[in-house]
Amino acid sequence: MMPTATDFKDYYAVLGVSKTATPEEIKRAYRKLARKYHPDLNPGDKDAEAKFKDLNEANEVLSDPEKRQKYDRFGQHWNHPGYTDAPPPSSTNVDTTDFDQYGDFDSFINDLLGRTRRKTSTGGFDDFSGGFRSQAPAPDTEAAIALTFSEAFHGVQKRLQLDEETINVRIPPGAKPGSRIRIKGKGRPSPFSQQRGDLYLTIEVLPHPFFRFEGDNLVCEIPIRPDEAVLGAQISVPTPDGSVTMKIPKGVRSGQSLRLRGKGWTLPKGGRGDLFAKLQMVTPQDLSAIEQEYYEKIQANTSFNPRTQLEEIKL
Repeated sequence: MMPTATDFKDYYAVLGVSKTATPEEIKRAYRKLARKYHPDLNPGDKDAEAKFKDLNEANEVLSDPEKRQKYDRFGQHWNHPGYTDAPPPSSTNVDTTDFDQYGDFDSFINDLLGRTRRKTSTGGFDDFSGGFRSQAPAPDTEAAIALTFSEAFHGVQKRLQLDEETINVRIPPGAKPGSRIRIKGKGRPSPFSQQRGDLYLTIEVLPHPFFRFEGDNLVCEIPIRPDEAVLGAQISVPTPDGSVTMKIPKGVRSGQSLRLRGKGWTLPKGGRGDLFAKLQMVTPQDLSAIEQEYYEKIQANTSFNPRTQLEEIKL
């Protein structure tokens, strides 16, 4: 059934704006009136409840460019099937750009009304505590910051640009990829209360050509010669804070890892993780005459056959 003249609502009049109002003017008008007539602020007031419903309806149409165009063209019949070529797009009761800051519609309304929730001992939330506040907490702001291995290991002072504000941030030693740092009161302000939330920085650590992470530990690859693998050796190994001497036992295998305790990454609660050095045996490509002679003698006189177990393999 088509709406009658008495059913028609002038959405511009409902929001108190002109027909030439910009989207920002419509947004501001809706926020101001939605706060004034919200049922939680007017308990038992049926007129306020009806007014709030009309405000949501008006905002739903006028904040959507396509719906507003149909409304301006067809007036009270804008949403009648006979006056549109396609089904109306999906709707929402709030501006989508601002709503993306909130987890759900309740969070949007809580910030709009300036109220908070109190956490219970069971981890849930009870009724709104403390009544209504003139300063509602803003949603937290998320950002990422990239550090070199050296900056993450030693800690660093960084200067960040957040919108038009410069923020100095201290990154403590031992930051790892994916770890988060909270900077209290440095998030963006609430669009309603102007109170600032917290800024959470997610750490990104740029790749290093030698070290890599495995859990709380560091891993690196160390090339060794065949004679070092056979006879053992004392070799120098880089660590994040300088080289140390590592003993290679006799008869190690290529791919075997040796642990250097306490020579890895700085741990957030103090101390150091371990560094695992993975051995990779590298054969020489250009032999001197004496190297060639001795390798030939070894080959001619060795009794070691690493492929003995392969002799029994068959289909």
